[in-house]
Amino acid sequence: MGNLLCCIQVDQSTVAIKERFGKFEEVMEPGCHCLPWFLGSKLAGNLSLRLQQLDVKCETKTKDNVFVNVVASVQYRALAGKANDAFYKLSNTRSQIQAYVFDVIRASVPKLNLDDAFEQKNEIAKAVEDELEKAMSAYGYEIVQTLIVDIEPDERVKRAMNEINAAARMRVAANEKAEAEKILQIKRAEGEAESKYLSGLGIARQRQAIVDGLRDSVLGFSENVPGTTAKDVMDMVLVTQYFDTMKEIGAASKSSAVFIPHGPGAIRDVATQIRDGLLQASTQ
Repeated sequence: MGNLLCCIQVDQSTVAIKERFGKFEEVMEPGCHCLPWFLGSKLAGNLSLRLQQLDVKCETKTKDNVFVNVVASVQYRALAGKANDAFYKLSNTRSQIQAYVFDVIRASVPKLNLDDAFEQKNEIAKAVEDELEKAMSAYGYEIVQTLIVDIEPDERVKRAMNEINAAARMRVAANEKAEAEKILQIKRAEGEAESKYLSGLGIARQRQAIVDGLRDSVLGFSENVPGTTAKDVMDMVLVTQYFDTMKEIGAASKSSAVFIPHGPGAIRDVATQIRDGLLQASTQ
């Protein structure tokens, strides 16, 4: 009906290309336009001004000979001021952009190792965007943004990278565990040394107290009981300690201590041996 009335409608975010007798005449903005077909005017086509996205998957090789698939996402749109260039100069815009993306990626990635390629995704995307911007601006297109959305190495390479990472983390964990055990052993040794030191002080004080107590007992007994000697007092002390020891051994149900000989008459022999040993030590 619009063609019969020589009127056409151009939608929003779209421009129409008007030709007259096969030659470009003007770019028609959104709205209603008169197109007198009987005067040779016709609609050559429409051009969308909306933002478009092209995902490009490119296979290439890194510097360390690992084949990867690089996925780039290019966002572009036609410029209203250069709509005639965008409509007439390119027959397949998407194929043209894809060719430029392939060219830049295959020139950039082979210069990088695999790990560096992951780290320098933004630099690769910037190189692709700069090259596309220079090339596509002449054809009436604006490159809004270029993203490297993924770098996919071979599945075996990914598995090997994960194993390397896991091994490195296990090595760090083993070092930390060994360091913790080392610190624990050092602290345990320091504690044992301190414990033995304090135990030695306690034993020394205990023996000193025993000696002081025996000395006071001998002196007190000799003064209160006339005619007794220090030897008699020591014999009595030894007998008393002997019976105390036998009492403790008898009270314990699982005692493994045995005195040989263990008769009461052996106390005198033990005392004699102790005194003889002391006297021999003092004479030498």
